Amino acid sequence: MTTPVVSIAYHSGFGHTTVVAEAVKAGAEDAGATVHLIKVDEITDAEWELLDASDAIVFGSPTYMGTASGAFHQFAEASSKRWFTRAWQDKLAAGFTNSSSKSGDKLHTLQFFTLLAAQHGMNWVGLNLMPGWNASTASENDLNRLGFFLGAAAQSNNDEGPEAVHKADIATAEHLGRRVAETARVFAAGKAAAAA
Repeated sequence: MTTPVVSIAYHSGFGHTTVVAEAVKAGAEDAGATVHLIKVDEITDAEWELLDASDAIVFGSPTYMGTASGAFHQFAEASSKRWFTRAWQDKLAAGFTNSSSKSGDKLHTLQFFTLLAAQHGMNWVGLNLMPGWNASTASENDLNRLGFFLGAAAQSNNDEGPEAVHKADIATAEHLGRRVAETARVFAAGKAAAAA
C-alpha cells in the first residue's frame, strides 16, 4: 500500500492556526500519511523541495481583514517559481483557516486557496461534511459546526489563547487531514495502475 506524503503549508499569527494545522496533521497521520508541517514565514529551500515532492499540499492561514495573512500571501507569490515549471501540477490541494468571528469572511480565504491551487493545476479536495449546528437538535460540538464546504474553518475568541480553539473545529480539521490522506492514496494507486 502506498504511503502518501502530505505537506501542510501554513502561517499562524498568534498560535490558533497552528492548533488547526496540528489537527490536520494528526488526521492525515491517522490515515497513514507521512506529514510535514511547514511554516511559510520561515520556509527554507529544503522545505520548498518537500512541497515539490508531496502528493498533497494543504494551505492554512488565519483570516485577517477578509483574506489570508500577509505572510501567506508572500508565500503564494513566491510559489510562482513553481507555477512557471508546473512543479505542483496534478497534486492534491486543500485548505483551512481560523478567525475570531464565526463567519469572519473565512470563505474568501478558502476561495483564495482554491484559486492558488487552480493556478498551479492542482486538484482541490473539499471537506465533504454536511453542515452541523444548524437545527434545534444540533450542537455547537458538531463536526463542521460553522457550515463550510471548501475546507476546514475554525473560530477562536480573540481574547483567548490557542488552547481555546473549539474542540469541534479541531475534530473537523482532523477530518480534513484524513480525507486528504485517503484521497492522496487513491490518486497514487490510480497513477501506479495507469503506468503499469
